[in-house]
Amino acid sequence: MSNDQPPPGQPPEEDPFLKKPQDPTPPAGGPYGGGGSPYDSAPPPPPYGSQPSGGGGYGPPDPLSGMPPLADSGRRILARIIDWLIIAVPLAIIGIPFNVYERTTDSDDFGDAISQTSTGSGLVFQLITIVAYVGYDTVMVARNGQTFGKRLMKMRVAMLNDGSTPPMNASLIRAVVLWLPALICCACLWPLLLLILILVDKPYKQGLHDKAAKTVVVATPPQ
Repeated sequence: MSNDQPPPGQPPEEDPFLKKPQDPTPPAGGPYGGGGSPYDSAPPPPPYGSQPSGGGGYGPPDPLSGMPPLADSGRRILARIIDWLIIAVPLAIIGIPFNVYERTTDSDDFGDAISQTSTGSGLVFQLITIVAYVGYDTVMVARNGQTFGKRLMKMRVAMLNDGSTPPMNASLIRAVVLWLPALICCACLWPLLLLILILVDKPYKQGLHDKAAKTVVVATPPQ
């Protein structure tokens, strides 16, 4: 008889949103009883969000098997607007000493306004804007997969392969693809393109930023 005691301490806390695979072990004896049959057992489920190679079963595998529900597209739009406002309002105040608004309103030609904003103090303000948007999204997503907007809208960013919180490098890639083109040259076109791709992409509703970082946006379970 062994007197070994379990090691002290509590087991490490698990990510509450991490995919919990189903137990693939069939019941003893199989559903037909007796010695079993080659159809009594099934292969283990694929990783979170992945498709197993080859055939098997009675139809194509469900690529969403084991994944939490994908976040609603309308809620994703609202979350993005909330995050944009959280950063834009402080930046609007910071921009006053840089005379960004004076140069834009006083210029007779729109091209001159853009040119002036891209030189001197305008360039410094543009760099501050890039750091603010990219840094905010990177840090928040790498911390727990949620920006403030996503938390309010009950969703989170997860790695497609296993549902874990994106690491810092994946969060940075996602934030750069999400914000940088819009802040440099395509303020209207880029967000519209991302939105269209999210609406039409199958089966994971990924924008280019999600595809670049291999992430997906899923709904969070009720607390």
